[in-house]
Amino acid sequence: MENIKIDTEYIKLGQLLKLAGIADSGVHAKIIIANEEVCVNGNVEIQRGKKIYPKDIVSIEGYEDILVCE
Repeated sequence: MENIKIDTEYIKLGQLLKLAGIADSGVHAKIIIANEEVCVNGNVEIQRGKKIYPKDIVSIEGYEDILVCE
């Protein structure tokens, strides 16, 4: 599991995908999310602006799970 540290209360899902190096751009993140390839805490997520908080786990098909940390 990969740990991603954030300095804010939350990070938006699209920004997290870019920070983790999974998406090259906001458009790429949008496509990944729209294709229903992303789960947040075990639930498929289709909103790029979904707020991801510390201790949330993000799973993306073909990638290591991401744990958001403070």
